[in-house]
Amino acid sequence: IIYGGPLALMITVFLVQVKCFAEIINIGYAVYKMDNLPWFRSLSWYFLVASNYFFYGESLVEQFGVLINNVDFLPFLVRYHRLISFSMYIIGFVWFVLSLVKKYYLRQFSLFAWTHVALLCVVTQSYLIIQNMFQGLIWLIMPVMMVIINDIMAYVFGFFMGRTPLIKLSPKKTWEGFIGGGLATVVMSLGLAYFMCQVPYLICPIEYSAELERMTMSCEPSALFRPQEYGLPDTVTTWRRILGMKETVTFYPFFVHCFFMSLFASIIGPFGGFFASGFKRAFKIKDFGDLIPGHGGIMDRFDCQFLMATFVNVYIHSFINIPTPGKLLQQVFMLRP
Repeated sequence: IIYGGPLALMITVFLVQVKCFAEIINIGYAVYKMDNLPWFRSLSWYFLVASNYFFYGESLVEQFGVLINNVDFLPFLVRYHRLISFSMYIIGFVWFVLSLVKKYYLRQFSLFAWTHVALLCVVTQSYLIIQNMFQGLIWLIMPVMMVIINDIMAYVFGFFMGRTPLIKLSPKKTWEGFIGGGLATVVMSLGLAYFMCQVPYLICPIEYSAELERMTMSCEPSALFRPQEYGLPDTVTTWRRILGMKETVTFYPFFVHCFFMSLFASIIGPFGGFFASGFKRAFKIKDFGDLIPGHGGIMDRFDCQFLMATFVNVYIHSFINIPTPGKLLQQVFMLRP
């Protein structure tokens, strides 16, 4: 899938999103017992389509706007994208009001709110995942791997060393697993980052090339992904000099960002799982679905991933996202005379 590039990854994220939405919505139908109102299920899926049209359209306009403007009928969709998206939502809103049945008002409004919370948790997060990916595949792969590593290592440490319960929502979670998994995540993430920083395919953002007249994933690695020398405090430098070691250290600047992302994955990431556990306990269900035997549904596997994706997107826009010549050139090409 990674070799397939951005399009394959976008399709994968979309499929995961649809399945997660279906699992959350099905729980809502079971809780509120709305099976006797057939239009309401259709309405929930309509809102999913409208939301995806807006968010995926935003991504395509932002990243592929130059190419889209070269196709005859697409500039119209680009120019009025938000108007079309809003119109689609209004149609769904009116549809909902017309579908209200007197004795089901409370249940219908409850499920209407349920649908929108599901859209907020799933569709919005999927959009952020795609935004991260366009900054370079490493911003998608590393956070995903951090959560997976933390999940596995927390289980391993908890299985062999776990003695102290961590939180009542997840009785099997222990402090030993939480701390051991966190430390292992930081170390293993830095090791993985070392190899990924050397692969241009993973670190280059997806940008428009004026020379090739197409989107590319080839670039001269930015300073973030080139080894840099850093000085050390005088005391440390003195000891390294005595031991015959180099007075400076050399590493990829991305390691610093990787360190903070791995801390989030280790400390805050598990709370996405705790939240999901509380949600399932509230509605007396074991899993969101049964697609994966013994592991529940897709949402059971991605509860922490969505939270991690949001943090990475905020982190990129706060500390990383500096305009590059390619991005500026793309904006220039999108300007209308």
